[in-house]
Amino acid sequence: MQLPEIKEREYRFRLALRMGLPIFALMFALIFHTVITTYDTLNSVFYFEAVIVLTFGIYFIFYLIYSGFESKITDDVSKVFTRTYLFKYLKKDLQSYKDYTLILISVDNLNDINNRYGIKSGDKVLYEVALWIGKYLKKNNITNFPIGHVKGGDFILGLKGSSNKYESMLDLMCLKADEFNIDDIEVNILGAINDTSFSNDLDYMIENLFEIKELNKHKKQDIKFYDEDIKPNELENYIISAIKERRLILMKQDIYNENKVIMKECFVKLKRPDGKHIHQKSYMKILNKLRLMSDYDYMVLEQSIKKCTIESDITFAINISPTSLRNYNFLFKIKNLLENNPHVKNKIMFILNEKEYFSYTKKYSDIIKNIRNLGIKITIDKFGAYHSSFLYFRDFEVDAIRVDSIYTKEIKNDKYLKILDGFCTMAKKSDTKVWMKMVEDKETLNKINNMDVDYIQGKYLSELETIYES
Repeated sequence: MQLPEIKEREYRFRLALRMGLPIFALMFALIFHTVITTYDTLNSVFYFEAVIVLTFGIYFIFYLIYSGFESKITDDVSKVFTRTYLFKYLKKDLQSYKDYTLILISVDNLNDINNRYGIKSGDKVLYEVALWIGKYLKKNNITNFPIGHVKGGDFILGLKGSSNKYESMLDLMCLKADEFNIDDIEVNILGAINDTSFSNDLDYMIENLFEIKELNKHKKQDIKFYDEDIKPNELENYIISAIKERRLILMKQDIYNENKVIMKECFVKLKRPDGKHIHQKSYMKILNKLRLMSDYDYMVLEQSIKKCTIESDITFAINISPTSLRNYNFLFKIKNLLENNPHVKNKIMFILNEKEYFSYTKKYSDIIKNIRNLGIKITIDKFGAYHSSFLYFRDFEVDAIRVDSIYTKEIKNDKYLKILDGFCTMAKKSDTKVWMKMVEDKETLNKINNMDVDYIQGKYLSELETIYES
């Protein structure tokens, strides 16, 4: 038991003792008075009964007071429901109502507010946002609804009925939030909504809300649910079985250098037992949740190596999760796999894409070096989109950088073209190849050919082609 937990129990016991002592004193005084005033007529059984009543009374009162501290209903900072209580409340509502809506309201820049203005200001923002949500919904004649603080700057509220009733209200709420300031602190509010048409399971609904929030944040469009025609728990079961039974479709797209195919990037779909496909956008996050990402990456690598025996002069580029690379069990398995297939040395390339920078640079750098020593090439993806791509390029020795597709789409824009030219110069001085993707017309191809770009990829040059299906 850790010190905070010990201190918490001590505090609760002392508080329960202070609250219970007056009651114990009254009980004792009542018994004592009865004994004094009716001593001559009291039956001996009374003394036994008094001791029993006093003992059990003390225990029961202490138990009630002490256990009452265990169940906390409201959050200390925001004064709304705690996560634990909110989830219990929502589960009861989901059982009671066929149509039920969950809304996520998120203070997206809370971490920045805490760092810049202090945590007390962050706490005040949470409290004021909770009040603002309540007032806004009250103006829309919605009262007595459950709302709780689930984590960070995230609030979830439950409303009876389908999401269609509340979508326009949420849109207007998010628009109004653009003008929302607290003590001249800019507060960025994001929202997401779903209902029981997605799932009746609270955990899946809440996970989906956070996915919707991230998609809306980055894509600036309204995306509500998975496009899969199955429930989330069924999707999880299909993904687990697909990994265990190695059910996948492996596709490739050619990558060119001076009109010659030198690489093939691998794309993967998983297969359901009925043969239908599970698209990558549906299963990637679930793989992380189920801790199956390293198993998935190994499965794809294993199948790609088998294709290398057929196309021995071609390098296969595979998207590998950085979390898998930092898993020593995964590293041990791929080392054995490569030792058993020496012909694939220098014919496998790992494409790494990571939004957040992994701060343990020395450890990660050593892993990258070891992987390259095994004969695996390394490419940093999303270069120019995520700050982490620049930092990894600075800290690691890599073979190539793949420029984010936004620069291909905006290549006709002089500003983007100048930035892209800077990327090429920087890479060449570091002896690193430059890779551009999503080339979809001749004009874009001609512009890229006039630049110092090593690898070119896109539908204009090559369509996706299935090379393996289980």
